[in-house]
Amino acid sequence: MYISSLILNNFRNYESERLEFSPLTNVIYGDNAQGKTNILEAVYLFSQGRSHRAKTDRELIRFDMPAAKISVDFHDSVRDYCASMQISRGGKKQIKVNHVQITKLSMLMNYLNVVMFSPEDLELVKGSPSVRRRFIDSAISQLSPAYLINLTDYHKTLAQKNSCLKAMKIAGKKSDMMLSVWNEQLSELGVKIMKARGEFLTLLDKFAQVIQSEISSEKLKLTYMPSVRIEELTKEAYLEVLERHRRREIDFASALCGISRDDMGISINGRPARIYGSQGQQRTATLSLKMAQAEYIHYMKEEYPLLLLDDIMSELDINRRMYLSQRIRDKQVLITSTDTDLRADTGDTKLFKIQNGRVVK
Repeated sequence: MYISSLILNNFRNYESERLEFSPLTNVIYGDNAQGKTNILEAVYLFSQGRSHRAKTDRELIRFDMPAAKISVDFHDSVRDYCASMQISRGGKKQIKVNHVQITKLSMLMNYLNVVMFSPEDLELVKGSPSVRRRFIDSAISQLSPAYLINLTDYHKTLAQKNSCLKAMKIAGKKSDMMLSVWNEQLSELGVKIMKARGEFLTLLDKFAQVIQSEISSEKLKLTYMPSVRIEELTKEAYLEVLERHRRREIDFASALCGISRDDMGISINGRPARIYGSQGQQRTATLSLKMAQAEYIHYMKEEYPLLLLDDIMSELDINRRMYLSQRIRDKQVLITSTDTDLRADTGDTKLFKIQNGRVVK
């Protein structure tokens, strides 16, 4: 899978720009705050439907402009695609793939697969469980629109349940029929999500262990740590756990267990990497996770995703940098950097110098 061109109109600090990419390595370089990461962000939007860093879509529109438009041409082993996205200050995004309107985010998934790697991803190891949940959910959703639908429905139902619990506390009620209704729905959706997360992490663990061993000869282990501990993944077993927490949830006016509290355990040589891992070990584990995600996509789709590396080479020591360079040599990758030294690491590259939202010679 690769992209051949990207057009930006009033996106971030770009007024109007077209970029033609190599199917292999592309280095986007220039000083800080010139718009390098904006290019990666625009590509990422067509994979996830949302930015990896903006809180609102309005941040993506060039200052004082009413709308932004992005277009991308990309290709997989089966067919060619053209996609466009218009982002307006006063309305929703308008997305089209091969001139067909995309009305739901789940319809966009599985077209353009990407793996983004940025310095912030170090939080995968040392950050909070919510960071690791987002990683898991994003990785699965790329290949499974059904998973995204279940996840969205789960969080909507959870919000309804929390509203019910708060209303019960205010009214001093100890029972409410709707609480049972929400628990029933959460149980059905929760089991589906748990199964998908467990299967994903089983595969990711196999790929990550091999990669970690190649880099450092250390033993990396990924484990699924669900909040709901049940021997059999059935709706009935999940519901039983929720019902056991009913009295405490009413007292706290909030849901206390469920897939929204899951985590992923990351250990190196049998010890939790978050607590005992050195900075170098944590960076290696993060690199292994991201490269394992690319291998997972290749396993599921029989082709590699597009790799987006946002100023990550400067975060790696020479050994990890050389390893990564070898792994990406035969794949399409967009790399941002403040210099062009990456040519020595990655071989033949296409270079794009960015200056104040423009590609310059």
